[in-house]
Amino acid sequence: MSLDATCDTLVVLTNLPDEAAARVLATLLVEQRLAACVNVLAPCRSVYHWQGAVEEASEIPLLIKTTTARYAALEAAIRTNHPYELPEIVAVPLVAGLPAYLSWVAAETTPSDTPSC
Repeated sequence: MSLDATCDTLVVLTNLPDEAAARVLATLLVEQRLAACVNVLAPCRSVYHWQGAVEEASEIPLLIKTTTARYAALEAAIRTNHPYELPEIVAVPLVAGLPAYLSWVAAETTPSDTPSC
């Protein structure tokens, strides 16, 4: 399965401190057409090093579906609207997927003034 480079699909991961913050960010990303879909997952426990100490926190993971063309704007929006000083923002490229779904992701993340892929 191959798509034009401007339509390659990514899954971006980030974690928020609570469900309210996760829902606000998810809605913002979809409304701004930076993501076609955001899954707000169940809480998880995260264990990590931060400022010289081992920390543990309950967090809400987000799975964000977007395209490589929208990634820079998505990252900027997450950084601007995320409550953490250093948010996790990790993009994972997809190597395959249902073509109709990947086309939908591309269409939903295309700004209204730009032709779709």
